Amino acid sequence: METEVKLTKLASCAGCGAKVGAGTLSRLLEGFQSHSDPRLIVGYDKSDDASVYVLDEHSALVQTTDFFPPIVDDPFLYGSIAAANALSDVYAMGGEPKLALNILCVTEKMDAHTVQEILRGGYAKAYEAGAIITGGHTIQGAEPIYGLAVSGFVHPKRVLTNSGAQPGDVLLLTKPLGVGILTTAHKAGLAEKTVMQRIYDQMAALNRSARDVMVRFSAHSCTDVTGFALLGHSYEMAQGSGVTIHITVGTVPFHPEALELAEMGLIPAGAYRNRSFAEAGISVQSGISRAMQDILYDPQTSGGLLFALPESEGEACLRALRDAGVTAAAVGYVTEPGENEIILEK
Repeated sequence: METEVKLTKLASCAGCGAKVGAGTLSRLLEGFQSHSDPRLIVGYDKSDDASVYVLDEHSALVQTTDFFPPIVDDPFLYGSIAAANALSDVYAMGGEPKLALNILCVTEKMDAHTVQEILRGGYAKAYEAGAIITGGHTIQGAEPIYGLAVSGFVHPKRVLTNSGAQPGDVLLLTKPLGVGILTTAHKAGLAEKTVMQRIYDQMAALNRSARDVMVRFSAHSCTDVTGFALLGHSYEMAQGSGVTIHITVGTVPFHPEALELAEMGLIPAGAYRNRSFAEAGISVQSGISRAMQDILYDPQTSGGLLFALPESEGEACLRALRDAGVTAAAVGYVTEPGENEIILEK
């Protein structure tokens, strides 16, 4: 159902497209004094999805937060998507989310029913994930915002980071691209309802099943593909791991309607920020269209997991993912570092 208040009309940006660009973010974080602690095994130094703090030899605490303005008008769906997106950061570390806190900003134009439905959507998605929302914080402001601060747990020796990819690995992606382009098109009345329902279902889907399969294999590195797009997150993985990542463009899953819209030039602003951040480190083989590149730079909201594992396990892992109902594809491979962090191949 849709609310009378059009949530997307109350926000200047939508979903993960509202993220500050990766290059800008890295500059903002430069030079801060911070305590060191040997138990903190993942911090913000390599732009990872969450922090990880070792509690004992069997458990480590995973902490993250994520929130954004409305990407849909249905408040329950908005809450579900925002919660799924926040929970995904824990899954990307190989962890299991357990506790969460609401982060909510309401505007004067939002009635009580709308606010309750946003929260109900978040609670329903957390329940599906097996996590408990234990409270939170709400403020009033100019634009709606919702998300979660999430705590989870992982074995200290099974933590996955975005900086562990190794030469010889293959890269698997568990959700198709094009979400940012299609949600932008929907705002302009250029995307069909049946197409958007597919996109909504994808954004609201947890990465839990993908994580469950991934941890059964020898994954070396993982991140979730969100606001920095496939290329932005791959770029961070290549930099953090000290490798070159090859993206085989012909195998990358995407929504075909997004390519048609990209060819029309309907690209969200976040895609241009992502291109500005990563383009200098990317080599593009001839024959890869600008529209296809735009899809690879397209900011995703509640996107899939991108993970690296040994080539010898790639096919078996793909089969297991598909058997679990996860849309997945092999989208590239990892080599020793070269002149560029990313090479786009046909």
